Amino acid sequence: MEIKHGVISADSHGVLGPDAMTSRMSAKKWGDKIPHLVEVEDDGRMVERWSVYGKVGSGNVANCPAVMGEPFPHFPERWEEVPENAYVPSERLKALDIDGVDAEVLFPNAPYFSLYSFGDVEFEMDVARAYNDAMAEWAQESDRYLPLATVPFLCGPEAAAREIERAVSVGNRGANLMGEFPAPLPHIGDPAWDPVWAMCESLEVPVHFHGSSGVRAGAAARSWKGYSERQAHSASTSCSAVTPAQVIPHLIFSGITERFPKLKVVFAEAGIGGLNYSIAAMDHEWETRHLWTEGIATRPSETVRRQMFVNFWFEVEGIKLRYDIGVDNLMWESDFPHVACYYPNSAASIEKVLGDIPEDERRKLLYENAIRIYGIKAAVPVA
Repeated sequence: MEIKHGVISADSHGVLGPDAMTSRMSAKKWGDKIPHLVEVEDDGRMVERWSVYGKVGSGNVANCPAVMGEPFPHFPERWEEVPENAYVPSERLKALDIDGVDAEVLFPNAPYFSLYSFGDVEFEMDVARAYNDAMAEWAQESDRYLPLATVPFLCGPEAAAREIERAVSVGNRGANLMGEFPAPLPHIGDPAWDPVWAMCESLEVPVHFHGSSGVRAGAAARSWKGYSERQAHSASTSCSAVTPAQVIPHLIFSGITERFPKLKVVFAEAGIGGLNYSIAAMDHEWETRHLWTEGIATRPSETVRRQMFVNFWFEVEGIKLRYDIGVDNLMWESDFPHVACYYPNSAASIEKVLGDIPEDERRKLLYENAIRIYGIKAAVPVA
């Protein structure tokens, strides 16, 4: 990978075309259950919606407001409205250059979420495999794409670990997980999930928790029905800062990070602020409760520095905390092409946040940490 702009987004989202699943999943086996677009009437208009497992969703056809133009934000109601620079890899490269971004880590995008809700183990697995294969093709298109595998879990820890291994073998660069699993699956802290941690550690790929990661924090703020559309979005995303403060204690105090000290964990679209509270609270509890006597030998703040990484994009105040967390533990993200993205003005937003911080730190935050964490082979220009 050539580093031209000096910027890697550690959190963007891949958008797959409308035939991504129908072209990869067995029509004989799944028929109309395969994710596909259908035409429906909505408030007197004919629009398109995703049908998954025979159920028609209420959302838009693609989450890509950053490239939809004015008025901002708005979402496409039919696929023909979706700009090619959201879902065609070759066109998207042009958008990256316009925005001054060298590469992007690609998290899953709608509509392939919450597949567990159908309770069909084989369906969840087949969609996950098709998705992971489709995104691996992006990586074959260009080394500027670093896709993350979506992980099926109804199949159980062993099968989930095998799918991570397979997905990485075809080009994915990590695994995206949920912060909590529905009953009767074991809790995320249960040793039953050790095959997943062991696989990611052995492959030297990070596990990721994005946004809320399915954790029910801020449920009251998220669920109120009296918001306007923009108010609801703001209330929902503002709660995401607490995700690391919940998931990290699970990983540390359940003993996962003690058993897997080389496991890398990345938190995306959750910001920096929640991490500092988590570090302070965990160190306090570790000292007060003498948890080294119960198998947690490493001070939590040391574990965080060793294994945890968090992304930032807008936090002018948050970046002032970089020494407490660790300059080596932070990565910039764009969230392209979602509503939080500053495209095509990411350079200006970066300057607002990073300002006059030292150049060596700036390089780490903008691309060097990502190169290290994702094992990127990069050609970096001589300063």
